Amino acid sequence: MSKKKDNFPKTKVKNPEPKISNPDWIIWAAWADRISFEEIFEKTGKRESEVIKIMRRSLKPNSFKLWRKRVHTKSIKNRKMFAKSREKLNRQKIIDSEY
Repeated sequence: MSKKKDNFPKTKVKNPEPKISNPDWIIWAAWADRISFEEIFEKTGKRESEVIKIMRRSLKPNSFKLWRKRVHTKSIKNRKMFAKSREKLNRQKIIDSEY
């Protein structure tokens, strides 16, 4: 007998999320824009400096440079920087709405 087909289509993801127990999860999470270093620390116990060392060992030199540049410019990878940028945006919205 054949398996019953689902009514919902399966979404194929190019890079699906690995299990947290898998060491590749840290690399996957470090590349993900919406996962902050604080969340990586909460789930794995690895600090930002340790994640950077893992990425340096795991990636090709040019890929590591691109990742560092990307992480440095994305405020969302750090909760404090993200909160500050959100606060700044909210203040700008208030100023714009007054005029």
